[in-house]
Amino acid sequence: MIRHIILILCLVIAVFTYSPAMANSITSISGRVTDKQTGAPIQGANVGISSLKLGATTNNNGEYTLTNVPKAKLLIDVSRMGYKTLTQLVDLTTTSTADFQLEISVIEADEVVVTGSPILGKNSKNSTTIETVTKKDLTQSGATNIIDALKSVPGVSQITTGGAISKPVIRGMGYNRIVTLSNDVKQEGQQWGDEHGIEIDQYSASKVEVLRGPASLFYGSDALGGVINIIDPTVPANGNFSGQFASNYSTNNGLTANNLQFQGNTNGIVYRLNGTYKNAMSFKTPTERVYNSAFNEDDLSGMVGFNKSWGFAHLTYSRFNTKIGLTEGERDNAGNFVDVDGNPVSESDLKSRSMFLPFQHITHQKLTLNSNVNLGKGFLKTTASFQNNQRRELEDSSTDPATYFYLNTYSIDSKYYFEEINGWAPVFGISGTIQNNSNKGEEALIPAYDMYTGGAFAYVKKAWNEFTLDAGIRYDARKLNAKQEYQFNSFNNSFSNISGSVGMTWQLADKLGLKANVGRGFRAPNIAELSADGVHEGTFRYEKGNVNLKQETSLQFDAALNWEGKYVSSSLNGYYNFINDYIYYQNINNEQIDVNGQLYPVYSYVQGNSALRGLEFSLDIHPVDHLHFENSIAYTRGTNNETNTNLPFIPQAKLINTVRYDFEGRKDASISKIFVSAGFETSFKQAKVDPFETTSNGYSVLNSTIGATLRSASGKELLSLYVAGRNLTNTNYIDHLSRFKEIGIAGTARTITFGISVPFSHQH
Repeated sequence: MIRHIILILCLVIAVFTYSPAMANSITSISGRVTDKQTGAPIQGANVGISSLKLGATTNNNGEYTLTNVPKAKLLIDVSRMGYKTLTQLVDLTTTSTADFQLEISVIEADEVVVTGSPILGKNSKNSTTIETVTKKDLTQSGATNIIDALKSVPGVSQITTGGAISKPVIRGMGYNRIVTLSNDVKQEGQQWGDEHGIEIDQYSASKVEVLRGPASLFYGSDALGGVINIIDPTVPANGNFSGQFASNYSTNNGLTANNLQFQGNTNGIVYRLNGTYKNAMSFKTPTERVYNSAFNEDDLSGMVGFNKSWGFAHLTYSRFNTKIGLTEGERDNAGNFVDVDGNPVSESDLKSRSMFLPFQHITHQKLTLNSNVNLGKGFLKTTASFQNNQRRELEDSSTDPATYFYLNTYSIDSKYYFEEINGWAPVFGISGTIQNNSNKGEEALIPAYDMYTGGAFAYVKKAWNEFTLDAGIRYDARKLNAKQEYQFNSFNNSFSNISGSVGMTWQLADKLGLKANVGRGFRAPNIAELSADGVHEGTFRYEKGNVNLKQETSLQFDAALNWEGKYVSSSLNGYYNFINDYIYYQNINNEQIDVNGQLYPVYSYVQGNSALRGLEFSLDIHPVDHLHFENSIAYTRGTNNETNTNLPFIPQAKLINTVRYDFEGRKDASISKIFVSAGFETSFKQAKVDPFETTSNGYSVLNSTIGATLRSASGKELLSLYVAGRNLTNTNYIDHLSRFKEIGIAGTARTITFGISVPFSHQH
């Protein structure tokens, strides 16, 4: 099916590419970017058209040119570090030039966001709460994976299994309640599992947008709690070529990570290639090195496509491949780690980069065709994708997996954007997914199944000078057919529901803005919740599903108040989320089961009407341009309203305080962009826990980063260097959402990461 869809779309693209009728609609846009106060040209500013995935960088004179763009009204965003991001609607039917003036600002606020609404626009005009994490923040965080790099975003936490596996949690919700998008495609990789990470290369992203709150209107089931949108880089302007080599080394587990990427544009034929390799031995806590927590990873992705006057079409292939050791925490009487045969492990085993039993081997492949075509007076944006996820879990043999999940997912998503009429911008969309999962191992935790999902939505947005209103409605249906095999009986379940939202933004004053949103979402139970029956390697428990579970429905009220001043900026977000038939698992009455002579606690899936509420507050004080004192706090509380008990796996309240100073230097200096930062991450005691959970103590860790950029005599960036330290005080702690908490393994000890990035480019 997906091959036929891709073939048809490629034929359509070829027709558009060589159609003489389209030639009359082609144009270009050029201009200058200057400092508003001084009038001086700004070199290195990014001028982009996000809807076309096209961008350019200004030269020494502040000049830019974008070719092969349609004659239409397009939203252009201009950004440069140290300046306020500028977003402007330009009508290319009447002009081919546009000059921009940027204002100096220590806050690069109000950037264009693509998440939370099908319509591109300023973040301040989006009624949902969205945080943007830049590529620089992702790279210099010292994180071991892309989700780990997002943990400083207020309201975002992670369920961890050592340093290699992180699952996102937004406002207390994770697993199948969070949609992870990559290249506009919903990532499908058995995300129901505790120790199933996100199979996406952290170096492939140009930025990440995090939507906190229900997003079922745009993404259907599974977006009940929020969205993490991993966004690819825009392609350069015609005749340009760019790329970078990045490398880092971490002292704690000897992690080496190397990445090479480059991209170009030749007469509208665009391309990109990205490759990453990581390798690490077992990590250290403040008291020990954790046996069998090593991992390695190799990733490769490539894109080829067209950027023409009719729009764009990009065909992308990616392959993510990793092996991850699974620590079971078995020890001898002296408290030392032992291997699967009960033998004490040696120092060389602890420092080995090889995988010992048990371990995971996961391969995720994805083929995606993204297109955006001018059609009538509007345009049609379509994403067709095929994903193959192979998850092997090896327990007794390094070649024959005990469990082997083989998942294929075919999906298509299409949206039509109508011409804006009197400020009203309507969008209609449809989507469909076919998914089939088979078991190829000796045993199975879930049955093989086929799943069919379809949905359609309508959305409209209206903007006035100081006020924006948006609303939408969506219908989804899902059918799941489980097969009879292993210990499972067959069953068929169907789910359907209506989602919707109404939101507004209001600029109350020059510096004060208000956002509010009411959203209704839903989530169908996943296959594990319905049918799990067995011990999942690395989870330390026996899981038992319930085929009679109902779908979850939610009603969330969300509001945010934002202040953007010259010396102080702040944001206060509050939310209250009613969730009917909320699904979670419990160890009821300390039930246990004997499996091959070993006792495991039995965790059964239950549900009840529940509520999640909380707040996020951030405060950035910058008394002088180059000094930042950044502070944020996030708090979430979850309760089962029927039993008046606390929900499990609610993250600890977290306070982050960071001081950062950017040293001012001459623009022609050989060493520039020097910065230093230091901050505390404080997680408070979590005592409001489900009856089967244990409480978690509070803790604080000290982090710090220093970096600089080296330039040539002509001002060209040669390389960037940074050193990032995490847990510099070597605090001995266990996070409430660490899965190693159950076996008494602490968090990562002091880690120093050394990194280098070498950019290269050629401009026509």
